Amino acid sequence: MVDDDKSIRHFCVQALFASGYQVHAAEDGAAAWDALQINTYHLLITDHGMPKVTGIELLQKLHDAHLALPVIMATGTLPEAEFTRCPWLVPDAILLKPYTTAELLELVKEVLLATNGTREWVAASSDCESRPAPAFVSGVDSATPVDARLDPRASNLG
Repeated sequence: MVDDDKSIRHFCVQALFASGYQVHAAEDGAAAWDALQINTYHLLITDHGMPKVTGIELLQKLHDAHLALPVIMATGTLPEAEFTRCPWLVPDAILLKPYTTAELLELVKEVLLATNGTREWVAASSDCESRPAPAFVSGVDSATPVDARLDPRASNLG
């Protein structure tokens, strides 16, 4: 779980942990990238607007390293221009802030079931505009964002 907002990061970690998931948290994309170098994960949930390394930059790093990891982008601002230029960087799912615990958990379950914990990356140039957009294999319609509400009172965290 990657988010520079400590309260959102804590909220998501607690919700996922309470639902039986093992969760590691990172405060920004750079810390997440470091963790991805030494650990194996089944899913990455990341914000976009973060210091050091943004969500889209983290997706680009995953792509360049050929790391087959499903991604949910949980963000208040979509990097639409980047997704238009580099459609292979579109995550498996998008969760718009604010969202509820139930929406987060349902989307995590859907993405893990649909991707079986892996994502097939198609070779593409790091220069986003130099090639037409390749597709990636995913059972989740990543073009349809999930509109949601982040309200800690809606969670079952007590």
